[in-house]
Amino acid sequence: MEFKVVVSDPQSGKSYQREVKDDKAPRLVNLKVGDEFDGGLVGLPGYGLKITGGSDKAGFPMKKGIQGFKRAMVMMTEGVGYNPVEAVRRRKRVRGEMVAEDIVQINTLIAKRGPKAVEELFPPAAKAEGAPADEKKEAK
Repeated sequence: MEFKVVVSDPQSGKSYQREVKDDKAPRLVNLKVGDEFDGGLVGLPGYGLKITGGSDKAGFPMKKGIQGFKRAMVMMTEGVGYNPVEAVRRRKRVRGEMVAEDIVQINTLIAKRGPKAVEELFPPAAKAEGAPADEKKEAK
């Protein structure tokens, strides 16, 4: 079992992604949207993270207020999983608010800051060698 945890930093407006697997992943199961957990699970010791949503392996979003962890057809006028142009009610399939084994991505928000800066704990990704941006510079 493994989850991709996306950590959003409201102060800087940046987001970071980490994979949680093996013995740490089961600690996230049965948490709900809105629950907080220790950031040490994703490499942020001293931080507190709040679950804001997520999606399952088929891409259906988690929706707060839907009990359990199964998929459900819900009549919606707006919100997570449905962004209408006009105010039209539609039945949309969404996922319950609990984290289960079928969830692939968990979206989180930093609720409590730790002693170190987030940028120190999540170093910037190194650019791949031979990236297309490098080729364009050489061609000019």
